[in-house]
Amino acid sequence: MWCSIHERKVSIMTEHELKTWPKQFDAIADGSKSFELRKDDRGFVVGDMLYLRDYYSDTGRYSGRWIRARVTYITKNFPGLQEGYVIMGIIVIKEG
Repeated sequence: MWCSIHERKVSIMTEHELKTWPKQFDAIADGSKSFELRKDDRGFVVGDMLYLRDYYSDTGRYSGRWIRARVTYITKNFPGLQEGYVIMGIIVIKEG
């Protein structure tokens, strides 16, 4: 008797709140930047949501602007990319 068992990896979507400097925030908001380069200290996976908050590092304050984006693609362990970092393809879901 032949039997086939299929395994399916199920991941739970996580929302990550991230400080984002104004220049990069503006580029995501206007659609010219569709990726995020980040240290992979959170175990990012495709399907995760990013809650990007416009942050001014010189004052340590947030502007109040935000973007919610979904991770659509991840590149890691790639020649030229520093170990422990990821490049995430993102799509903007909502802005505020």
